[in-house]
Amino acid sequence: MFVTAEPRGVAGVDQRPRRARYLARAIVTLVFCSFCVIGVLHVAAAGSSFWGVIVGLLAAGALLGIQLLYFTRPTVELRSPRGYALLAIQACLVYLPLLPFGQAWIPLAGFLAGSMLLVLPSPLSWTGYGLVVVSMGAVQMAVTASALDSWYTVVAAALSGLSVFLLTRLARLVTELYSARTELARGAVAEERLRFARDLHDLLGQSLSSITFKGEVIHRLVRKDPDRARSELVEITEIARRALANARSVAHGYRKRSLEQESRAARSVLAASDVEARFDLDQTDLPVQIRAVLATALHEGVSNMLRHSTVEHCEVSLHRSGNTVTLEMVNDGAGPGDAVPEPGSAGGLRGLTTKVAALGGTVTAGPAPGGRFRLDLVLPVPEDTHTEDAPKAENPPVDLSGRMAKTLLNLVLCGFALAAVLHLLYFTETPSHLMLSVGSLTATLVLQLCYFSRPTARLNSPLSYGLLVVQGCLIYLPLFEVGAQWVSLPGLLAGSALLVLRPSLGWTVVVATIVSNVWIRGGFTAAPGDIPFNVLATMNTTLLVFGLSWLTRLTTELDATRLRLAEVAVAEERLRFARDLHDLLGLSLSAIVLKTELADRILLADPVRATTELEEILVLSRHALADVRSVATGYRELSLDKESESAEAALIAADVQVQMELRYGELPTQVRTVLAVVLREGVTNVLRHSKVELCEIAVHQTADWVSLEIVNDGVGDDHIERRPRSAEGGNGIRNLSDRVATLGGELTAEREADGRFRLRAVVPA
Repeated sequence: MFVTAEPRGVAGVDQRPRRARYLARAIVTLVFCSFCVIGVLHVAAAGSSFWGVIVGLLAAGALLGIQLLYFTRPTVELRSPRGYALLAIQACLVYLPLLPFGQAWIPLAGFLAGSMLLVLPSPLSWTGYGLVVVSMGAVQMAVTASALDSWYTVVAAALSGLSVFLLTRLARLVTELYSARTELARGAVAEERLRFARDLHDLLGQSLSSITFKGEVIHRLVRKDPDRARSELVEITEIARRALANARSVAHGYRKRSLEQESRAARSVLAASDVEARFDLDQTDLPVQIRAVLATALHEGVSNMLRHSTVEHCEVSLHRSGNTVTLEMVNDGAGPGDAVPEPGSAGGLRGLTTKVAALGGTVTAGPAPGGRFRLDLVLPVPEDTHTEDAPKAENPPVDLSGRMAKTLLNLVLCGFALAAVLHLLYFTETPSHLMLSVGSLTATLVLQLCYFSRPTARLNSPLSYGLLVVQGCLIYLPLFEVGAQWVSLPGLLAGSALLVLRPSLGWTVVVATIVSNVWIRGGFTAAPGDIPFNVLATMNTTLLVFGLSWLTRLTTELDATRLRLAEVAVAEERLRFARDLHDLLGLSLSAIVLKTELADRILLADPVRATTELEEILVLSRHALADVRSVATGYRELSLDKESESAEAALIAADVQVQMELRYGELPTQVRTVLAVVLREGVTNVLRHSKVELCEIAVHQTADWVSLEIVNDGVGDDHIERRPRSAEGGNGIRNLSDRVATLGGELTAEREADGRFRLRAVVPA
């Protein structure tokens, strides 16, 4: 009956990672292609011959191909013999063309520097990266003998190498993180299933074992000592009733809402009750067990508040401090029933105290000064929440999405500013102009670092639009003072616009920025070849700012929400378990109760039939015990044939006339299991809610569909509703609608004109 399925919380977001991967791939491709185009343009501008340009184009294409087709592919193993061989080929493609092309080939050294960081293990990777960067500076010094040129080359090589590494690594992380979160969710579900198994075994295993043992004893005493046999039968009946109540209690307990759902419900119900409520909930990452208890506390606190108090105002706050999380609920309508007794008491806040104590926490509740009532809950939080809720990956792919990714992003942005300052040293002759330009560059950089490229900044806000205007002023206003000596970073403005604005408007700003830069540069330079370089440089800076900021933001967001996604998967599994638990044991325990009561009534009058009933009780209890134990080893399938036999036996034992018509052949496992669940729950409902004399059960199969119908003539006022209810309360048939719908079928439950009740499930065969 238990059918393993991927949690909807994980499968339901399948489109987002695909779009993220496409966008990341596009950014990487455009930036890397622009690196190659800039390198080839430098080769052509250096006066190389036609064939020299062709050789440069082929070498640049080979570098680009290795980078795009191998190093950026998420599925390849970078630290492998093939990876090391391609790294060696890249080194040849970077250093050998320096002989004919000289400094013109230096812009392509970023591919090798970035690949060093990707392929080699640390600290060897950073050593290789540093050697490549320094060697490019040495080449520049050998060619021009200018320290300023050499420093500019070092900065440019370091910047391009970090950009290649970050873009490649973060683009791979988009895929890796989405895969990792699925594994985390599955791990959390597996952990939750172990809890299910423990709960079932602790609550029901002993009861069912006792029923089996006592049934065997009674079977031997029926003829020897009828009075003692009756006494044992009474005990079996009580044990079966308690076991059935426990099963329902566990099923209800696993249907608890999530903390987010409960907070939304609390706001809604308080608003509907004309209670002015103020919520301050710091819903930070917490283990699933703690979040579940907090959700229960919030629910019980609000229920207690509305049930026992005349409340006009209330305050709810949830804060985490170190390894402790505190929930405080205060209202202004303390009533005489608002108190929490000792742990172990039943119901409401009383039961909450026991749950909190089991996790090492405390609950205090009672009147507070000013006629208020206060509920305080304090829970310890394990230092390593990963180990409690989900297993860690062996080599977690999220190391770069934290502090390291943000640090390297900041280094790249600072590299842009440093390169611009070196440009200023080339072109600016007036000290005042130099100070003005450096000041505007510094302010632009600070704004970029502290807001636009900060992963936690809220970009879709009026503040973002205002700061975008400020950034534009910092970039363009110095132009009116410094004129031809203007050096700035318009790519930062264009990249920030892509982060903040809608795509259509953002790309409009990008185009406007590039066009304005071309127009400004065109008015100051007489060299037409400078224009393509400015266009490519601005476009490159734009894509790097947007790509690195967006990817860092995305991976940071995924890193922060991966446990939340695992919690969603666990919540789905808890609901599934609650439903399956009721279906698994409801019929067996109900039948045991009915049969023990029947055996008790006929034991003295008809010992032979009582013995038969006892034998059936033993079979049912052993079957139920096997069901409980099966949960510990995994979800099992149900046999429609066996369920039909069990249903017929249970109905006959309840003095119900049964008519069965079963016409079906081979069915898919899921179809067979769901129909068996529908049959089990339908018969359970008949036995529990109806005064039935006749029950008809039919299974018919056609080429495309298979149907199951359960019709009885004992509809009472306490029967189920005509339509399956929502999953918000109660047990039984209302859950079957979801099960049938997952197979593309339909479940109907309705009272017919002749007074009969019909439950019908139709699913594709």
